[in-house]
Amino acid sequence: MPTRSGHSVVDLLRAGRPLVMGVLNVTPDSFSDGGQFLDPAAAIAQARRMVAEGADIIDIGAESTRPYGGATPVSAADEIARLAPVLPAVAALGPPVSIDTMKAAVAAWALDHGAALLNDVWGLQRDPEMARLAARRGVPIVVMHNRDEADPAIDIVADIEAFFARSLEIADAAGLDRSQIVLDPGIGFGKTPDQSIATLAALPRLAAFGLPLLVGASRKRFIAHVSPAPPQERLGGSLAAHLLAVIDGAAIVRVHDVAPTVQALTVAAAIRNAR
Repeated sequence: MPTRSGHSVVDLLRAGRPLVMGVLNVTPDSFSDGGQFLDPAAAIAQARRMVAEGADIIDIGAESTRPYGGATPVSAADEIARLAPVLPAVAALGPPVSIDTMKAAVAAWALDHGAALLNDVWGLQRDPEMARLAARRGVPIVVMHNRDEADPAIDIVADIEAFFARSLEIADAAGLDRSQIVLDPGIGFGKTPDQSIATLAALPRLAAFGLPLLVGASRKRFIAHVSPAPPQERLGGSLAAHLLAVIDGAAIVRVHDVAPTVQALTVAAAIRNAR
């Protein structure tokens, strides 16, 4: 079982197989499972379930960053209050815990209570302390592309590339080593459904940054754009997107449905290895 240090995440990435990050939202308003795991006991039980199903990392978020708007912002104190009865218990399960937050104060609290990975949905560009915190603590950080709103007129892949270039400049200025950085193109965030599909198709181009890529396509709206279904009925589309993402080089997939994803990746690897 991996240790609870930040280095365990790096070691997992070096293992050469795609990692499955299980989503745990302790929020009332997340787009797919809002309120389902707001109760600490339910959240911890879900984390145990995901670990048993094969999750390599558990990603805990206490403020909805739902990609299509409508979420209610919360204070750092409120985020920490939601996390306090959950995060330390989940960290004790063994696999590394990621903290999904855009606030450095929340990230610092989470690191003090067992988190091993930071997941910043604004890619170091909202809270100027986030990059410095990751550098100071020597922990890995996911840098996600985001926009305040979608603009169907732009070249979304060029926008992602420019955003990542700026984030890496911020990281360099803070003394954050490139080996600590994972890039996430932010499927669904500040993007139309067509732009999310274009982003997934462009993963080989984004691999040119030379850093691990994380893809979180689970239950996102672009799936319903192609094949109409409510969020809880988008498993097939989620699996298709994540399998193709892994083929195109994704190192981590962030998912709601751990067991089916682990099974799909395992079967795909067995077929690939038999060739």
